[in-house]
Amino acid sequence: MASQGTGYDLSASTYSPDGRIFQIEYATKAVENAGTAIALRTKDGVVFAVENLVPSKLLVPGSNRRIFTVADHVGLTSAGLTADGKHLAGRARDEASNFFDNYHQAVPIKTLAERVALYVQAFTLYSSVRPFGISSILGGVDKERGPQLFVIEPSGVFWGYHGCAIGKGKQFAKTEIEKLALDTLTMEEAVEEVARIIYKAHDDAKDKEFELQLSWVGPATSNEHEPVPRELHEQAVRKAQQALEEEMED
Repeated sequence: MASQGTGYDLSASTYSPDGRIFQIEYATKAVENAGTAIALRTKDGVVFAVENLVPSKLLVPGSNRRIFTVADHVGLTSAGLTADGKHLAGRARDEASNFFDNYHQAVPIKTLAERVALYVQAFTLYSSVRPFGISSILGGVDKERGPQLFVIEPSGVFWGYHGCAIGKGKQFAKTEIEKLALDTLTMEEAVEEVARIIYKAHDDAKDKEFELQLSWVGPATSNEHEPVPRELHEQAVRKAQQALEEEMED
């Protein structure tokens, strides 16, 4: 019995005969068409990088950020439908705030990832809603466990990572991340590496302009999630462009 074209993709609450939920697979396709986002968990912190495609030259630079602070020590970024990503960031802020109100301490990263993942999974259960068209990266520094990094998928499952990538350049970025010695990498070195990977991953869509967004959380920021300082950001961009030019010459 054929699965496609027989109405099994009309609702997230309907399984196909072979046990698939097509709405979740469609949401995953939305993620694969979005600008690349990557994150690295170094020995002392977490670094985020986002390839934010610019659809119009009239947009004000930096006006449509995809990296969000959801708690002082936690950052979040998404790839997929931008509005879904902003909504989920708001939900993550609510979860972090509720945890602090109840327990009077900062929310552990894994606990926050689990709560947000349960919220995402709830949108795969009912015919009156649709799954989130995003994958999200949640990372920060715990007082007890140190740097933590998780990816939440449209199905609601979440995974812990040393380094991760989502979006259009996911496969290339993952290959590049696997070459890095993350256990010995400093945050400053990680900033340069993520910039280099984003620029190389963007090379397949070089006809489109993009903004590189960088943020980090670790000892350099007193374990608070903040944008990467402008000087370091510009230095990382210069080195990434230089590495790309050298590779093209070879």
